[in-house]
Amino acid sequence: MTITRYIKEIGRGKDGARSLTEVQAHDLMSQVLDGQVTDLEVGAFALAMRIKGESTAELSGFLQAAHERCIPLRPSRPTVVLPSYNGARKLPNLTPLLALLLAQEGAQVLVHGPMSDAGRVSTAEIFRDLGLPFARDAEEIENGWARREPVFIATADLCPPLARLLDVRRIVGLRNSGHTIAKLLGPCTTDASLRVVNHTHPEYANALAEFLAHTGANAVLMRGTEGEPVADPRRAPKLDVFIGGQRRADLSRAAHEGVLTELPVLPREIYAATTAVYIQAVVSGEKPAPAPLTQQVDCLMRALAAIERTAAPKDRQIGA
Repeated sequence: MTITRYIKEIGRGKDGARSLTEVQAHDLMSQVLDGQVTDLEVGAFALAMRIKGESTAELSGFLQAAHERCIPLRPSRPTVVLPSYNGARKLPNLTPLLALLLAQEGAQVLVHGPMSDAGRVSTAEIFRDLGLPFARDAEEIENGWARREPVFIATADLCPPLARLLDVRRIVGLRNSGHTIAKLLGPCTTDASLRVVNHTHPEYANALAEFLAHTGANAVLMRGTEGEPVADPRRAPKLDVFIGGQRRADLSRAAHEGVLTELPVLPREIYAATTAVYIQAVVSGEKPAPAPLTQQVDCLMRALAAIERTAAPKDRQIGA
């Protein structure tokens, strides 16, 4: 098989490229993930989409293909999914703290992402220093949840073909559509899951909101901290809650505006071990949690409660 005909459509430059239909995008990504195309075609696809950018239909088709190749997860209770693919460069990576705070409130939490990322402090590294569980399959995820702990699963175990697409970055030097899909991945096959979808650039907010509406998603859309799905500990971001693809103004939160009058005490260094010690101090009550994180936890828990009230768990429609 070949994806040449698709590359001809998406590879005509920023102004000349045409978007694929959802069906075409699903077929393209299915071939890429199943290894049915050459390395040269994968590289051409990655660079063409990098220049053009994904449409809502393309994202939906790509995500459907990825979901079909994830290990099946059917949580019995509402679950928060935290895609963690950027790590920390300047601020401490507090995604593990968010996961622990949510677990303390009774939520099942699944974090997925790479085990490491050169030049950044990954969530997986901090999980390891905290002694939190790593899972390789659905049974190990369930065991972690039974202990009321947040669980981390590597992308290579959750969706091996997607992990291979992410590795293309090491060769071409640029992120590709696989990274966008990874940060949208919601592997739980029930409507009782809630994804945190984050963006790093404000211009992506509208495109992602359109995508979440199109796919009928349960999600919280926010500007992440260095690309992580956690609130900036210094200033609360805007949190847009989507239930069944509908934005819920009653559950959403406005961003903190104006001058900051107080800053949280954070670790001076961003190393995994340093961050883990700080997180342990917060979880034990020795140090206060940054207010933006407690507000994010409250927002997510209210959204989970709304999901339980409005829809009984059922099989997710593929791509949602």
